[in-house]
Amino acid sequence: MISIIGAGIGGLTLGNILKQHQYDFTLYDSATEIKPVGAGIMMAVNAMQVFDHLGLKEKIENAGNKIHRITIANESLQPISKTEILELEKKYNCCNVAIHRAELQKILAQNIGYEHIELNHSLRKIEKKHDYLLSFENGIQKESKIVFGADGIKSQVRNQIFNTGIIRNTGQKCWRGLVKFDLPEKYDQEAIEIWGKGKRFGFVKISGHTVYWYACINEKSFGSNLTLTDIFHDYEPFILNLIESTPKENIVCHAVTDLTPIPKWHTDHLCLIGDAAHATTPNMGQGACQAVEDAYILGKLLEKNHDFNTVFEKFQKIRRKKVDYIVNTSRTIGKVSQWERGNELRNILMEMIPEAINQKIAHKIIELEM
Repeated sequence: MISIIGAGIGGLTLGNILKQHQYDFTLYDSATEIKPVGAGIMMAVNAMQVFDHLGLKEKIENAGNKIHRITIANESLQPISKTEILELEKKYNCCNVAIHRAELQKILAQNIGYEHIELNHSLRKIEKKHDYLLSFENGIQKESKIVFGADGIKSQVRNQIFNTGIIRNTGQKCWRGLVKFDLPEKYDQEAIEIWGKGKRFGFVKISGHTVYWYACINEKSFGSNLTLTDIFHDYEPFILNLIESTPKENIVCHAVTDLTPIPKWHTDHLCLIGDAAHATTPNMGQGACQAVEDAYILGKLLEKNHDFNTVFEKFQKIRRKKVDYIVNTSRTIGKVSQWERGNELRNILMEMIPEAINQKIAHKIIELEM
């Protein structure tokens, strides 16, 4: 009698947690199949601790690529700031893993068992009767005592039940690409982000010869008829090579958005998780990681209490401070990283930040609350 709306990374992780606690549940998703669409993703140490707890850490590490350092650089690839992960890896017995999003979803779905997942179920309407009545676009209706809305920033569950949540556009646009490419060996276990004027470019190896990259621009500063190679013409030559080597069908483009904080994530026997509750911009690589943390905290609370309404209340109390910090900090990083003036000063100030401070911030993000 438990329904999870949305089989993204948050919904699938929650399914794995509920299975571990021997609850009966069904995941509903609008996709017709779980197939390799989407781009790369980095699962940070906080998410990897949860996957370790689920017994999936090694499987995910083997399907992706371990990342030991995160570097911010200038257009000539000179480092401005480095965050070494090795000490944190030792402490938490986990490391960052860059992986194809579809690979990760497949591992999580297989571990749940496809019998718990109903595809081609796009939620049209949700109503509170005695229980919840779910009506799907395919004409099927289901009743459910407990509902989790894990259906992303444009959540139907949030829109219909809470009638709240403003999606904020940052004025930035982001392309994401996947390409077979031999990166210089020194970048094998490093995630790099290059800050320019009103634009950024990031890349990371996600497996054998596959590289995931993203390119982010301030929309108002670049005409719509410019190509990516025009925009990044002043970057290191191999960056242009990376873009030009990527097949068009492997590139997706989206506006960069987040969600204004909403007052409540839960109501009677219903709770929002992940982007449905607290969507963030991708600047800290924490969107999916925070959804994974949500699932983990719900699981920890269900170990002590089987009353879902009490659990939902405690869940929001525990999670609120951290996700608000991530949404706000990520938004600020998005602005600072794409300054159009004063970039050299910004870079000098970034270089002056002691490694200990970077470590402290990293620690704050990846420490689980329970």
